[in-house]
Amino acid sequence: MLKRCEDTNLSLNWEKSHFMVKEGIVLGHKISKSGLEVDRAKVEVIAKLPHPTSVKGVRSFLGHAGFYRRFIQDFSKIARPMTHLLEKETPFVFSEECIDSFNTLKRKLTEAPILIAPDWDLPFELMCDASDFAIGAVARANEKTKHFQPIHYACKDS
Repeated sequence: MLKRCEDTNLSLNWEKSHFMVKEGIVLGHKISKSGLEVDRAKVEVIAKLPHPTSVKGVRSFLGHAGFYRRFIQDFSKIARPMTHLLEKETPFVFSEECIDSFNTLKRKLTEAPILIAPDWDLPFELMCDASDFAIGAVARANEKTKHFQPIHYACKDS
């Protein structure tokens, strides 16, 4: 691997490079021989998060949660009550609908891994989405539980 990096003129950040480890954290997920898990420290922080009390708090939460939006089915629909609070001339009232939205997103951010390791013996589904400014795709595998979960994503913003 190091030879391939050298051959393609890639350089490694040695402070962020770890070799011969049994587990590690990548994008908030713990990766080990038992598979992918959510990082418990991150889960505890999100689970204890109180709902926002200002527009700035809503914007901050949605900004952080937005990093994972491509992995959460119907993210925009779930977040709609809170995004409505970001519109100009809208009074800030964090309603019961906003609390439900906030708690649903927190739950989806803290439950089982967002990305799963593929099982090559199961069928795959490719979901694509396109608009005037972006194209996105997510490959999903049919888990033994019969629920589709993302295994990889790709996105090209213009």
